[in-house]
Amino acid sequence: MTLEIRPFTPADTETVVALWQRCDLVRPWNNPYRDITRKLADGADLFLVGLEDGKLVASVMGGYEGHRGWVNYLAVDPAVQRQGYGRQLMVAVEQKLIARGCPKLNLQIRRNNHAVIDFYNAIGYTEDDVISFGKRLISDEEQTV
Repeated sequence: MTLEIRPFTPADTETVVALWQRCDLVRPWNNPYRDITRKLADGADLFLVGLEDGKLVASVMGGYEGHRGWVNYLAVDPAVQRQGYGRQLMVAVEQKLIARGCPKLNLQIRRNNHAVIDFYNAIGYTEDDVISFGKRLISDEEQTV
């Protein structure tokens, strides 16, 4: 089945956050509303949603800083998974990144999320020999929306 893919709009916010919650992507240290606000301020055209029969059922948040592309919040509603929607969104964001001259796309997966690891392996992604480091600069837990 083909997914209708379009850019995210602010009217999609509640539906997208609910989707991310159903897909277990929301964590206390990553306030989804603040992440959406940040994304809309920087590279909003790489924030895509997918619709099935007019209903928002998928999302992906891409980014590019001139060296590497990134993907976050790839989500497909559990009720419609395994129909190729995740693959279609990834192809769409990959094409947008290629058009910008992005040479490589990175993403992070929680080590114990084997189903997602299998998904990315199936669409051509491989594990890089790197260690992911992070440093929290702004605590979303302390801020209100």
